[in-house]
Amino acid sequence: MGKLIKMFSFILVTTALLMGRGNWALETCLQEQVRLRAQVRQLETRVKQQQVRITQLLHEKEVQFLDKEEESGVIHLGDKRQYADCSEIFNDGHKQSGFYNIKPLQSPEAFSVYCDMSDGGGWTVIQRRTNGSENFRRGWDDYKNGFGNFVQKNGEYWLGNKNIHLLTTQGEYTLKIDLADFENNSRHAQYKNFRVGDEKNSYVLRIGEYSGTAGDSLAGQFRPDVQWWASHQNMRFSTWDRDNDNYAGNCAEEEKSGWWFNRCHSSNLNGFYYGGPYSADTDNGVIWYTWHGWWYSLKYVAMKIRPNDFMSNIV
Repeated sequence: MGKLIKMFSFILVTTALLMGRGNWALETCLQEQVRLRAQVRQLETRVKQQQVRITQLLHEKEVQFLDKEEESGVIHLGDKRQYADCSEIFNDGHKQSGFYNIKPLQSPEAFSVYCDMSDGGGWTVIQRRTNGSENFRRGWDDYKNGFGNFVQKNGEYWLGNKNIHLLTTQGEYTLKIDLADFENNSRHAQYKNFRVGDEKNSYVLRIGEYSGTAGDSLAGQFRPDVQWWASHQNMRFSTWDRDNDNYAGNCAEEEKSGWWFNRCHSSNLNGFYYGGPYSADTDNGVIWYTWHGWWYSLKYVAMKIRPNDFMSNIV
């Protein structure tokens, strides 16, 4: 009888263990199903996100394709000759505005620049502001080497002080500054004998006779009594990390740009892009004082140069 009881007990224990294992296996299986369902949901979410991203990329690609006329790239003219500036390109028969490679006489290498073949043709654009997309609050090296958008025909950029120096040491150049405001008005200022010194001389500015419709905010000759602070003639270039102005403080730091500051300025075409009238601690907008004063930031600026004696070869 005792043996039967022990055997029966063994059977009960074994059965219980087997049932327990079965319940554990079932529970584990259910947990695994829950985990797998969660993973499937995560994967489905990722797939949907990737599909949205693919759609966005396809749309961006389509926009780029539709807007391809806005992207100039560099117009290659072959290797038959090197051009010292855009006036040579124009007079060699290339009348399309766009980016070209030029190599000034003393430059160790060629670089890309936008050539404005309108307005008589042959203009080498050294600076442009159109929409505030580019950060002009930069240090000495950036202004030295150049920065910005050298792809789009209306891209913002600074050609670089070393390149501007190399260009303007080739001969006598005229600087023309095209300006526009947010009310669709435009003006221009033009200076003969524009030249920028070398780095040893802090890219000092030299300009000659003024003409135009915007007023003389670069040489500051709009009022003789203010030239001591308003003139940018013979001023060295300043940036926040290289203070070369005549001011007790740091004009470049206050005005958020690099420029030929005096005490501090009557023009600052590299200023902060506000978009018309603005208020700030300092007059740090895109400024041409003799047209819109200090508290109006201009919409469009292009600084472009061409030899004084340029004559168009019209065939």
